Amino acid sequence: MKNLAGMMKQAQQMQAKMQEMQARLEATLVEGSAGAGMVKLTLSGKGDMKKLTIDPSLVDAEEKEVLEDLIVAAHADARTKVEAMMAEEMQKATAGLNIPGMGGGLPGGFKLPF
Repeated sequence: MKNLAGMMKQAQQMQAKMQEMQARLEATLVEGSAGAGMVKLTLSGKGDMKKLTIDPSLVDAEEKEVLEDLIVAAHADARTKVEAMMAEEMQKATAGLNIPGMGGGLPGGFKLPF
């Protein structure tokens, strides 16, 4: 039973760290860019788009497809940065926890629900 109590304590610690991490992620903003910075967008740490900036020189009906591609590329850039930041935060949140079957952290491939 002592082992069960220890596991419960570790699970509570992990839950508290996860709540802290989620609050930090929500408050964090990450910028992605494409086209040498001509298209920039900002995502929250949870992946919600907060801002989009487009260089005025790209606002041309004939360049519509280029602009669309740059927006998608800027989003992909920011999303990659958000995912890397989330992985780093997850590692920090689970560091030192030795929950059986988790190898001192979360199982490989674990994704947050946001």
